[in-house]
Amino acid sequence: MESLRIALEIVLPLFLLLAVGYCIKLTGIMNETSVRQTNNMIFKVFLPLLVFFNIYKTDLTSSFDMSLLLFAVVGVLLQFIISLCLVILLEHDNARRGVMLQGMFRSNFVLFGIPISTALFGDSAAGLASILIAVVIPLYNMLAVISLESFNGKKPSLWKILVGILTNPLIIASAAGILFVVFHIPLPTVLYKTVSDLSIIATPLAFVILGASFSFGETGRCVRDLCITLGAKLVAYPLLFIALAILMGFRDAHLAVLLTVFGSPIAVSSFTMAQQMGGDDKLAGQLVVFSSLLSVFTMFLFIFGLKELAFF
Repeated sequence: MESLRIALEIVLPLFLLLAVGYCIKLTGIMNETSVRQTNNMIFKVFLPLLVFFNIYKTDLTSSFDMSLLLFAVVGVLLQFIISLCLVILLEHDNARRGVMLQGMFRSNFVLFGIPISTALFGDSAAGLASILIAVVIPLYNMLAVISLESFNGKKPSLWKILVGILTNPLIIASAAGILFVVFHIPLPTVLYKTVSDLSIIATPLAFVILGASFSFGETGRCVRDLCITLGAKLVAYPLLFIALAILMGFRDAHLAVLLTVFGSPIAVSSFTMAQQMGGDDKLAGQLVVFSSLLSVFTMFLFIFGLKELAFF
């Protein structure tokens, strides 16, 4: 019962935040334009500040773990390779292939990783997650560009990939946070308090706006592809890579961070990229919506199970 209580306390608030956002949409308090503008502000201001602040507070000597970084990177690359084989075998529409491929490996790790890791193991896990962001997010971006460009008839552009990585606000925030820590650059008290207050807003606001962006209008035409993609993303891959992580000796905060890498829903930015790069944006939107909803339940089951088995 204790494991059940802990799992509920971690996941239920996230579900309620999503529900609040959806209610805001239903009541007309925010329209699609204001939701999109707020989401843009979250991505470019609040989430980068959250990432920067978590790294800034982290003791890199105790949080940096090369084995954790290597496992995450190799795991994401394996996800990409397996997913590529699956979409080529199971889907014949190129516009859908790129979107499904991106959806199978690209997690909303920033939005889910930090709050879930922190709820389970406190600031030490938040530091691990923040450092992992600096490595995993550029990898996601690179592979996402390759996924979408490979199936739109164009040769992947290395320049576009590089620019996308270097201009990503989360990457810039990660790099800035690491530089501040490595060179022991102190934040003035006033600035520290301001950044702290703004970073606290990031997670609840991001979940509320994610809930407000939910739309269920295109579900019928996407059922088969939704089942394939979400079955891999939310069930098969977390089971596979968490089992491998346990066999390799990862436990507690390290295992919690890896769970959020492999078990989090599909990144919201995957919808925007599909729109911009010729993918099936309707399918991409449905994947974001349903993965976000269903991950609340799958993440609950994983946390409960790992707690019961004493791996957390």
